[in-house]
Amino acid sequence: MIRENLRDRIRSTRSVLLGFDGPICRLFARHEALGVAAGMRQFLAERGVDLAPGTAPETAGPHDILRAVGALHPGSALIVDLEEWLARQEQLAVPGAWPTMYADGVMRTWSASGCRLAVTTDNSARAVDAYLAARSLSECFGPHIHGRTADIQLLKPHPHTLEKALAGLDADRSSTLVVGDTVTDLEAAQEAGLAFLGYATNDRSVDELASAGADLVLNTWEPVLDILWGR
Repeated sequence: MIRENLRDRIRSTRSVLLGFDGPICRLFARHEALGVAAGMRQFLAERGVDLAPGTAPETAGPHDILRAVGALHPGSALIVDLEEWLARQEQLAVPGAWPTMYADGVMRTWSASGCRLAVTTDNSARAVDAYLAARSLSECFGPHIHGRTADIQLLKPHPHTLEKALAGLDADRSSTLVVGDTVTDLEAAQEAGLAFLGYATNDRSVDELASAGADLVLNTWEPVLDILWGR
């Protein structure tokens, strides 16, 4: 039944809005995310900013810290500078990023079949552009790369990047599929009224997405590639 539901969803899709870190690659495979988060804390400390206890625990990732600082200092020069610092770290991570297994083939096959693709991500668009260029995947997406801005209020679950992609692709919501690996990706898709396919990188993500209401969650692109190839 799950396979048939997945087949129906893939075959009814004409536009795909893909998350980046997870569905396409593991961005911080070698340039560790927690190390980047520690660097963000140091960046803040050097400017006399300490996050309040409980605001961002030691296990918080870069986006969690961005959200915390954005809530405390919305629209400030501090958050603009912190976002730019993170964007540079994401670009530095690109050469060490690990491609998600089968993802390159899925993107190329989807694009070759006439499906229109966009990236919708809370990562920097510059990092996405650099990664896609290095993998010779840029032509699959063209200009449709929608990443984080310095307005932290527009991070997911806000549907900002999804709405930008829909407009850029001139896509029909009824035939558009969002692929993401977090609950915030799912919530953004729900807010935009779009179908969703979960891509989970571990068992915890599978459980979180399913508990949040995702009816289809994969941990490999292989069945999607099989469907696209007509197998």
